[in-house]
Amino acid sequence: MTRSQAFLLGVRALLPMHLGVAPFGVIYGVVALSAGIPPLAALLMSSIVFAGSAQFLLAQLVGAGAPALLSVGAVGLINLRHALYSASVAPLLAHLPRRWKLLLAYLLTDEAYAAAIPHLLENPKSPVAHWILFGAGFALWAGWQLATLAGVLAGSLLPSDLGLDFALPLTFIAIVVPLIGSRARLFAALVAAAAAVMLAGLPYKTGLFAAALAGLAAGALSGEKR
Repeated sequence: MTRSQAFLLGVRALLPMHLGVAPFGVIYGVVALSAGIPPLAALLMSSIVFAGSAQFLLAQLVGAGAPALLSVGAVGLINLRHALYSASVAPLLAHLPRRWKLLLAYLLTDEAYAAAIPHLLENPKSPVAHWILFGAGFALWAGWQLATLAGVLAGSLLPSDLGLDFALPLTFIAIVVPLIGSRARLFAALVAAAAAVMLAGLPYKTGLFAAALAGLAAGALSGEKR
């Protein structure tokens, strides 16, 4: 497999997820403007933060007038799950130079990880495996920027309570279900889902991170050996 083939493989694996990501990005643009965030800042947030759920939370906190330190801390907490993704792909990317690690760390998201990891695990020693993750991450990044731009441009026309927020859970369901290929993964998913519901009332969305840890523990305790 060449670099371009690996890159396009990552792009193709990610593209179906745009069905959920695109409306999510549009809604973010609308919500950001309704929270009083200037259009340019809303666009820059998509480029710099590049994390949909964190951006939604940040826009809501800005709209509520929350202190800056509290907002930064909440965004950091909700993004803690990315550390789990990093730990998963780190052994596969350990040989890469720092510039590649920095680029892939920036592009590593829920969707990019889900799209790339099955292919990375198929051939972990491939010299072009990182191009798959790069392709998936770039495809998501480009689509997210365009969706945010559409939301910002339509911000004055669409109501913030448009009712399309179901796109986010649907996107995550679409990510998780194809990856459930064993009893251990099913058990982990069920435990994480139940914990997320039970812990939804925890402050600053920390219940999501706790649910992810509960799912990891459940999968590990299930005793499946690879």
